[in-house]
Amino acid sequence: MPDNAVTTIKSRGLFGKKYLDIREETRQIPPPSEDYVIVKVRACGVCGTDINFVRDWDDDPMPLGHEISAEVIEVGKNVRTVQPGDSVIVEDCTMCGVCEDCKSGQPQFCRNMFDLENQPGMGEYLSVRFNCLDKYEGLDHVSACLTEPLAVSLTSVLNAEIPLGGSVVILGPGPLGLMSARVARLRGAGYVAIAGLPADNARERARLELAGRFGCDDVIEIGKQDLEEVIKKKFPNGVDRVIVSSPPESLTDALKIIKFGGIITFYGLHFGGKSQVTVDVNDLVFRKITLVPTFAEPAINFPVANRMLRDGLVDADALITHTFGFDQARDIMQAIIDGSQPIVKAVMLPHGE
Repeated sequence: MPDNAVTTIKSRGLFGKKYLDIREETRQIPPPSEDYVIVKVRACGVCGTDINFVRDWDDDPMPLGHEISAEVIEVGKNVRTVQPGDSVIVEDCTMCGVCEDCKSGQPQFCRNMFDLENQPGMGEYLSVRFNCLDKYEGLDHVSACLTEPLAVSLTSVLNAEIPLGGSVVILGPGPLGLMSARVARLRGAGYVAIAGLPADNARERARLELAGRFGCDDVIEIGKQDLEEVIKKKFPNGVDRVIVSSPPESLTDALKIIKFGGIITFYGLHFGGKSQVTVDVNDLVFRKITLVPTFAEPAINFPVANRMLRDGLVDADALITHTFGFDQARDIMQAIIDGSQPIVKAVMLPHGE
């Protein structure tokens, strides 16, 4: 597509729902209006949310992909912040900047967000508002698409308020959990452990084997080891912080190992009817436990996350084990679900580059 394009372009993209019902749709993208930008998607990571959609979502098909790095192709007449050729991260939900919360220094509570307008990040092109873009340099497109998930992990660690030299357990060794472990170490944790399913398939083996490189002192295989027993041998009173990257039911395990006055941050989701957890409120009150949910809307901490990737503080090459195109999308997502391949992080390359 030439830099001075003024015609409508066709863009293929992926939508999905339960039972791996993944559909390719072609949409028309018109020339950008005055505040909009047309970008060419260079890479889009597969998020756990995408897997939830294609495994459990039984409503209308959802647009797949929101971990997006792209190249600016064309800009609207009012856009001054980016120009054709710029490398950009596309935020899937962007704060408005003008509501009461945004103007009171609490943009994380903005409810008037700009979003992808039902466009899939796993597609060829997007039309997005200019303020949804974060320009970057010095980082390849594939690595750069980790900006969004790293920002989630970073925010969860910041929410945990880890004491200097404190003890942290991460539940869930997926990409977000591994990055949370790495960031926890960078934030001054003295002890970091990660716990997950037993290494009985290729996916879990690959993820647990990577844990040591991401700062974990211990790797605990729940089912083969008793999480509470392992942790209480080292920390009889429990650990300072727990970060839950795994599904909501893992909060039960988190409460078993958190110390008096500890903080549990959590961001694991489930769309298949397992989002409800029974919690003993008396226990929370008497032990002064703080539960802090972490949700990545609107986009928070994208610039610093991108710099961390650029500067090698988080090893993108170690995390990204598989890339794929349109034809391989279903097989890759099936393998992530069943664990048949050693996939830590999979990234779609819509243009096959």
